[in-house]
Amino acid sequence: TSYWRDWSSDVCSSDLAAVDGGVKAVKAAGHTVVAGSHGVMSSMEIVVALIRRAVVGAGGCLSVVAACSVMATTVAPGGAEGGLLERQRAAFMEVYPVAAAGDWSAAAERAALLQSYPLWPDLRAAYLAARMRDVDVDQIRAFLAESGEGSAARTLRYRYALRLAAAGEHEAFLQLYRQYYDGRGMARLDCLAVRALIARGEQAEVVERGLRLWRVGRSQVDECDPVFEHLRASGQLGPKAYRERFDLAVDARNYRLAAYLAKSLGPADREEAAAWLRAQGQPEDFVLAHSGYADVPVTRRQLLHALRRIGYPDPARAHELWQDIASSYAFTPAQRDELSRFVALWAVRRQLPESERWLQALSPAAVDAEVRSWAVRAALRRQDWQGVRAAIAAMPAAEQEDEQWAFWRAQATLGAGDKSQAKRQLDQLSRERSYYGFMAADALARPYAYGHVPLEADPASARALLKNRALIRARELYLVGLESQGRAEWGEALRGLSHAQKIQAALLAHQWGWHSRAIATVGMIKEFDDLELRYPLPYRRNFERFAADARISDSWAYGIARSESLFIPDIRSGAGAIGLMQLMPATGRQTAKSLRVPYTGVATLTDPQSNIQLGTNYLGRMY
Repeated sequence: TSYWRDWSSDVCSSDLAAVDGGVKAVKAAGHTVVAGSHGVMSSMEIVVALIRRAVVGAGGCLSVVAACSVMATTVAPGGAEGGLLERQRAAFMEVYPVAAAGDWSAAAERAALLQSYPLWPDLRAAYLAARMRDVDVDQIRAFLAESGEGSAARTLRYRYALRLAAAGEHEAFLQLYRQYYDGRGMARLDCLAVRALIARGEQAEVVERGLRLWRVGRSQVDECDPVFEHLRASGQLGPKAYRERFDLAVDARNYRLAAYLAKSLGPADREEAAAWLRAQGQPEDFVLAHSGYADVPVTRRQLLHALRRIGYPDPARAHELWQDIASSYAFTPAQRDELSRFVALWAVRRQLPESERWLQALSPAAVDAEVRSWAVRAALRRQDWQGVRAAIAAMPAAEQEDEQWAFWRAQATLGAGDKSQAKRQLDQLSRERSYYGFMAADALARPYAYGHVPLEADPASARALLKNRALIRARELYLVGLESQGRAEWGEALRGLSHAQKIQAALLAHQWGWHSRAIATVGMIKEFDDLELRYPLPYRRNFERFAADARISDSWAYGIARSESLFIPDIRSGAGAIGLMQLMPATGRQTAKSLRVPYTGVATLTDPQSNIQLGTNYLGRMY
């Protein structure tokens, strides 16, 4: 605390050289230095790094009281207990890669130090998972029994289930499956369970579960193939079952699966599958050949699908073809409205001259909120202020009150020359913390209404939370670099906390530099006013440096990183994007090549500095 009193003026004036001098003083005073996930840092240095980041990032001053609170709660308890935890953390990071490779010798040497460490179970689980094929099964069973449903056991339990299935230990596998995995939608284990039931001769349950796995519009995992073979051999997969799944595949637009399934059906079904493939792959050719088609429901659906495929890139061509065929088939009113709306909306998005006329020609049933919004945008594009006001006035009252349309109504009023009315309309909106609130403030030359209200720290509650085993484990997983496991543990820890305790947990996460959990937690409990917590500025030097190199605003780069990744370095999207700024591997490789910097795939994209460099450069080139 005395250090912070001495440094307070330096921190408040952003004299970072003095802060760095203080770090040296702390180290000279005997604080243990350890290798951590932030580099080689002592507990005090981690605190100082966080203080530096807050001072530089927010441009503000942390009080001595706040700084002492951070020091008291950020990394570890004080004194001998804190030193022990730092030594344990360093030892864990040293031996974990060895254990995860299947070698327990290093862990055994440090067992006396590590057995009381919160992540000792994770060390054991990593070793047992690595040696799954040859380790004594009694060791695995004993560990799982001791760990229960804790996060340390999850990966090991899954691999153990696979081992049981592969070894044909059906009874043990099914017992484990029913306890932990049944009903969770894990297709691989679901199909292995059915295979175990087949081996046990439980045909009624095999049919029930097997058909449930069959009735999906997507390809199943390979483990399901023997299940489906069994169902076929036992007469459960006849033409009706194939046709049912065929329809599900078509509904899911999985036309290749539909074509595969049609091979087991009759000629008419195979032709239907081929038609879907043509509508998908050669949509214009499919529509142009329409004169030879029967006017039946499936053909009408195929034609509409083909027209949508055409309409996305070329709405004018889709409109032309639609005019040619609309009267030749008995499309329902709803089908006609949907296709006309689709084409008109893509036309106005692509700014075609005819687009507004097509919007206006839509039937009342085809007009929805999206159509009304694009009618406003089209008028704005022409700076037709009277048209803007008319388009907004045509909206239901609730839509008109949306901030977006309130702002543009005021702008249209200003454009029509009524400055006093426009100012009154903008005045109320300018008091909101939102995009259009800030736009209104700009229009009135007023400061933004940030409405920043810091969450109040409760040191007693924070100290109590630091005795919560799940929260401690989450923190340690984060600090040793196992952040993905830490996120899962954090979720477990939050389940038993009150609203007030979740606020303190979020503040702790923010102090630790674990911004993704701080942001996610306050979002979950709808505490939106602490803007420093919700919009932190980690990796500040990297963002400033590389954004400047790319000639873009660092605030834009920060916005991308926060919205895309919540500053999680190793996060991956369903589409395959990786890291802070969510780069696709091919984009990362190409950008690294243009910058002439090393690129090693995932390792590069999950490295924050490299990801920021590549991401900002890519944004700059695209901009």
